[in-house]
Amino acid sequence: MKAEELHHVDTVNELLARYGVKFGIYKNGTFKEQLFPFDMIPRKISKSEFDYLEKGLKQRVVALNEFIKDIYGDKKIIRDKVIPEEFVYMGSGYLAQCEGVMPRKGIYSHISGIDLVQAKDGEWYILEDNLRIPSGASYPMIARDICRKCSPATFEKNVICDNRNYAKLLRKTMDYVSTGGHSVILSPGRYNAAYFEHSYLAEQTGAHLATGNELIVENDHLYFIDYSGRKEKVGVVYRRISDEYLDPMNFNPESVIGIPHIYDIYRKGNVALINAPGNGVADDKGIYYFVPKMIEYYLGEEPILHNAPTYLPFYEKDMKYVLENFDYLVLKDVAEAGGYGVVFGNSMTRKEKEKFISMLKNEPRRFIAQEVIDFCDIDIMEKGEIVPRKADLRAFVLMAEEPMVWRSGLTRFSRNSDSFIVNSSQGGGFKDTWVMEN
Repeated sequence: MKAEELHHVDTVNELLARYGVKFGIYKNGTFKEQLFPFDMIPRKISKSEFDYLEKGLKQRVVALNEFIKDIYGDKKIIRDKVIPEEFVYMGSGYLAQCEGVMPRKGIYSHISGIDLVQAKDGEWYILEDNLRIPSGASYPMIARDICRKCSPATFEKNVICDNRNYAKLLRKTMDYVSTGGHSVILSPGRYNAAYFEHSYLAEQTGAHLATGNELIVENDHLYFIDYSGRKEKVGVVYRRISDEYLDPMNFNPESVIGIPHIYDIYRKGNVALINAPGNGVADDKGIYYFVPKMIEYYLGEEPILHNAPTYLPFYEKDMKYVLENFDYLVLKDVAEAGGYGVVFGNSMTRKEKEKFISMLKNEPRRFIAQEVIDFCDIDIMEKGEIVPRKADLRAFVLMAEEPMVWRSGLTRFSRNSDSFIVNSSQGGGFKDTWVMEN
């Protein structure tokens, strides 16, 4: 991208603000909404490199889906002692209510958000699997659309995979599992952190955007109540509500944003839910450690994409390694997300280390430790200058008859020169991801 084309950055961010491209966070009990800063310099990934990523991502998502199916079904991987039984059931993402419940066509993770980083030697590593309600696809979609309008010449000169097909892939995913009837995107409402995305994807796919009070279960089916009070049958719900709030009759009884008895009719096969409840059993940061073993166990294949080197203090051998190499590792709380619960051993004071190590010994299942990958810097514009920053890539894999990898993605970057944390909730920005066609 040439320097003159970067002059559109202010215009693009102004338009993103006008369209409401924001995210919300709760701090100290207060909801705060802020812009998600966009950087005009795109991240470019060659066709051959993305082809390689695509193969690895498909392999990983298929294995993860088989794992969820197995855990809530036959539990072969536990019986064969590939994964410790207590390790699975101690995880916060495991839901006993999902035992024996098979979603339509056997698909649990219809939309997977897989976070990767590229090391300076060019190797890609998987950092995290997001299989519950991964967000972020809408941001590069609308940013690309605005950039096309601001600088059409840029897209005439560069041969880039068109990212506007995400809505088509999502619609195909919803239609594939639908039980017949309307498609709905279920949102907690205006004050949810990703509300922009909910409304944008509903517009792009032609689905109804609804909150829980606009949906009702009657006669073992789900209905959408329109503005006139008319009821329309719903066949699939792309829910953007966490498991525990989805149905107060089956999960958290205090939920006021869910739909009473929706899980009952889901169990009967009368409505499809995207993603399936219970997926958290597979995207627990502790379970992440075992994904390479899952790929070998279920698919009989060697993993194409590798995890970051990871240690489980749950195991005595790994605990010993972590304690001996504490200053060189990053520690992650398995129950946290969004960049929270991540600490670097070398950033702690002596007292902080002593306190953390004591907690680690008392709750070894709660944490994983990873080697700090010195991942690539990418260029961003800051105050008119080009500067390097750390960045990751969230790739999206959708599942219908077969896994489909979106040839785009959400590149998030740190706005702090000495930080590895790129999450929007931690002040990060985003940029477009150009997957080249040749």
